[in-house]
Amino acid sequence: MKASPVHIVFGNDALADHEQVVFVSDKPTGLKAIIAIHSTALGPAMGGTRMWAYDSEAAALRDVLNLARGMTYKNALADSGFGGGKAVILADRAVGKPPTLLRAFARHVDRLAGRFITAEDVGISLADVEEMRKETRHVRGIAEGRAGDPSPHTAFGVYRGIAAALEHRLGRRKLRGLSVCVQGLGHVGMALAELLHDAGAELVVSDIRQAAVTEACERFGATAITSEAAHAAECDVYAPCALGGVLNEHTIPEIRAGIVAGAANNQLGNARDGDRLRDCGILYAPDYVINAGGVISISHEGPDFDMGFMRRDVARIGETLSHIFQRAEREDRTTSNVADAIAEEKIRSAHRRAASA
Repeated sequence: MKASPVHIVFGNDALADHEQVVFVSDKPTGLKAIIAIHSTALGPAMGGTRMWAYDSEAAALRDVLNLARGMTYKNALADSGFGGGKAVILADRAVGKPPTLLRAFARHVDRLAGRFITAEDVGISLADVEEMRKETRHVRGIAEGRAGDPSPHTAFGVYRGIAAALEHRLGRRKLRGLSVCVQGLGHVGMALAELLHDAGAELVVSDIRQAAVTEACERFGATAITSEAAHAAECDVYAPCALGGVLNEHTIPEIRAGIVAGAANNQLGNARDGDRLRDCGILYAPDYVINAGGVISISHEGPDFDMGFMRRDVARIGETLSHIFQRAEREDRTTSNVADAIAEEKIRSAHRRAASA
């Protein structure tokens, strides 16, 4: 007997743990998008909107569900006061990214009445978010919020996370004389490379865009490596800052760095890869903990915004990671497992408070 569409939805484990999944279509603009709200236990769901040319609608759905779940955990560990959600716009070369499409998407965000708050992500610029602001107030990372571009704050949080990892593994926080491979030189990766260079680190860099690699080599005296070989670079720290899934059964045995700490989302191919990293003696900074600086920055947006207070909040990412590293060692668990457990404890506590209210 063929499964009904309802059974396919509610019998799908990936969908079942999300509060709400909205499929968006706007024929006049050619917009096709998916908004996934994973959890609002800790506050309105907040997460960026990604625009990507997916191989299929199924691939887009898998991506948005994984990203939304990751945002719940990220916001929980960051104590941002938000829950987790994400949106993806299915890029179509024939349609492009006209303002009409962005504004059509924003109208759908607005219809969620604040349950979902979005910001920039891969394929969506700050200018695009400003365009969305014309249709909805439920966006962050815009000029009027005063926090500005979240990318430098994400990079600063990763930098502090790397320092925490070095202290735990090597008993030192200073980067001078150590080598770091930065894979991916987008807004976050390039800003991170600058921070590392200024701290005296020796850089190895890669990106699919040759212009970005050339810039990093000229500005920071970096050594170039191909994107395919970046994970296997001979270095102290491997910092993946491009797309996810780079830590898997094929790449992990080839990693020479003792620490993996980067800005990319969903770095683990699957849950087993956290065990593989530990078995190889590699200290892993869970991605959604170390890359939370951008989320923290936009959570501070508003008329009372204070840059100094926000930066101190981002700097605490290092303290959070130190706690995770110590607990993982004490309990003989992977750092990714411990981070998940802490997030889940916070979410369960929020549910208990709501039930007793």
